[in-house]
Amino acid sequence: MTEASAPSTVAQALAAAMALGIDRLDAQLLLLHALGRPVNDRAWLLAHDTDPFPGEAWPTFARQLSRRTAGEPVAYLLGEKEFHGLQLQVDARVLVPRPDTETLVEWALACLASPDSRPAPRVLDLGTGSGAIALALQHARLDAQVDAVDASADALAVARANAQRLGLPVRFTESSWLDGAADGYAVIASNPPYIAAGDPHLPALRHEPTRALVAGADGLDDIRQIVRDAPAHLAEGGWLLLEHGHDQAEAVRQLLATRGFAEVQSRDDLAGIARCSGGIWRTVK
Repeated sequence: MTEASAPSTVAQALAAAMALGIDRLDAQLLLLHALGRPVNDRAWLLAHDTDPFPGEAWPTFARQLSRRTAGEPVAYLLGEKEFHGLQLQVDARVLVPRPDTETLVEWALACLASPDSRPAPRVLDLGTGSGAIALALQHARLDAQVDAVDASADALAVARANAQRLGLPVRFTESSWLDGAADGYAVIASNPPYIAAGDPHLPALRHEPTRALVAGADGLDDIRQIVRDAPAHLAEGGWLLLEHGHDQAEAVRQLLATRGFAEVQSRDDLAGIARCSGGIWRTVK
């Protein structure tokens, strides 16, 4: 695409994006971004579809379209992603937060709201990435002490910037899973890597950090480690909640049950697929 081929109207710009095979919603978000409009203002595009398209916006829009057709996530192009009502800044240092992970957040909040939960509960988010889970939990439970860890210093830089911008007091630590973690957590929640090394879907995720996606030959290496080590860091009656792949629920439930967790169960994502599993740790059986 060249500057000479710039569209005349807003509607033509949208049509040009869709002609490249870009999803309509993605095209609308990128178009609003190029025009300097809020990305949640899609109604504006309908009301102004015959407005002249500013020529100075075309080079930026064209570059974004090229990057999108190459498979780069829209969230990276926009520099932000909404998650559980929070607007998070994201880039290629972290995974793009997915709506399905809100299932994990809602389950964690339900655990914290249970009659057994103590005031000012302690919560730990393992592999926090952009900080999405930890920040969503902290926003919903300002009384909680929310800790978050990640082995990537780059990811933690993104998470800390999000926390500072949102004014949320999550405490971040660079660590590998539960190494050096405290104890007494009411909830440990994690969306760890769970894709198998040879999974055919990996090429489609090539723009996101591989270390946050892949976990051994069957995708369960990190989940095994978390399940093994979590009991030492949970309070009596504390919950371990894990997001996992669409076909891993049974295997993860088995890992939890074998380790001695009680009330082992799974929760469905927005598509009705079991994508989170967890259990409660009781030392008094």
